[in-house]
Amino acid sequence: MGISLRVLLSINIVSIAVAVAATENFSEAIQRFTSNAALLEPALLMALALLALFRDGLKSLPYRHGVMVCVLLVLFSCLAMRAVMSSLYPANFSNYLRVVLYVFILCVGQFGYFRLRGRAMSPLLTVARLQALQARIRPHFLFNSLNAVLSLIRKEPRKAERALEDLADLFRVFMAENSDLCSLEKEVALARQYLSIESLRLGDRLRVEWHTERMPTDALIPPLTLQPLLENAVYHGIEPSITPGWISINIFRSREELHIDIRNPYYKAGGGHHAGNKMAMGNIRERLALHFDAEASLKTVVGNDYYQVHLSLPYRPVITAKPTRKVS
Repeated sequence: MGISLRVLLSINIVSIAVAVAATENFSEAIQRFTSNAALLEPALLMALALLALFRDGLKSLPYRHGVMVCVLLVLFSCLAMRAVMSSLYPANFSNYLRVVLYVFILCVGQFGYFRLRGRAMSPLLTVARLQALQARIRPHFLFNSLNAVLSLIRKEPRKAERALEDLADLFRVFMAENSDLCSLEKEVALARQYLSIESLRLGDRLRVEWHTERMPTDALIPPLTLQPLLENAVYHGIEPSITPGWISINIFRSREELHIDIRNPYYKAGGGHHAGNKMAMGNIRERLALHFDAEASLKTVVGNDYYQVHLSLPYRPVITAKPTRKVS
């Protein structure tokens, strides 16, 4: 509705401006605009109706193809309405050529306006979507962590106290603004804190090996990326079994790309248990796309006895300020 109103208002403003420019006084301009409106308004409303009717199909097209189809629909509407009204407003070949020219000029102006408006609005929409996606992660993690602490309060109060201290540190991270990228070093520290809390709950069943020898600590990644992946690894790879299981995390840089591999046990008998991975994976894929577009990817591999997640994203280092020289 907002787009339709903007189109109607802008086209009529242009029509009024043309009428004023083509006449010598205001009364003649009003008469000319009224006369033109008899042709303009039905054609405009018909064009908007056709665009609304084919809206879903137009969304699936690439931008350039969608623009071409929209222009053709508007042109068809205007020419059809001009032909219908020819008995009241006689027209010749030059009149139809003028209609085609006006349609192209107005369409270029409209698409240019909405293109610029979309670019101006996109940063705000991106921040809002990132905050919404991250908000979906927090409750799941916090509830699981609190349950881990509650299971230790009576049996091992000292461990529970240490776990609560770790949770307090994690709360500070969750309460902060997480719309910007964060350093990989901080993200790994957060992941280690999460795994230390889970190890209190799972004991020797949870075994973790880190391979960070080639990890670039200054790399930037979306916040809260590792933690939900490790949460999935614990929930789907460690909890279903009573025997110890290994979670392997390998982080390294290859040329100008950062790679993160997370591997955990996989049990075919409980394959349906892994359906819960889809929400976290889709969440992270969407956040990677918002930050890096097509440069980043998330792939999963299901082996005979393991489940592996591989993230690939461009290496972007933290920009540090250069020290300033003192002037003596």
